[in-house]
Amino acid sequence: MHILYIILIGFVAGLIARFLAPGPYNPSGFIMTVVLGIIGAFVATWLGQTIGWYRLDQGAGLIGATIGAVIVLFIWHVIKRNTDSVGPAGGRRWL
Repeated sequence: MHILYIILIGFVAGLIARFLAPGPYNPSGFIMTVVLGIIGAFVATWLGQTIGWYRLDQGAGLIGATIGAVIVLFIWHVIKRNTDSVGPAGGRRWL
């Protein structure tokens, strides 16, 4: 039952993060939204424990997971913007 709770919180956090940080390169689909939310929860938990907001046995909730997912999306956008090559005609350059 714990895994279903993680998936549900991850999905909701991923949906909210995709709504708050829209972009052309956002990961789409149910599985990628859940993965985004779960990674966001891990990032928020790690950051919260590092700063001292959470004890070692605590994890981030929905709000923390959403903030973590927005951070992950920001990093995703920076990476995709730097790796997306644009050719001289303004179109994509295919490798």
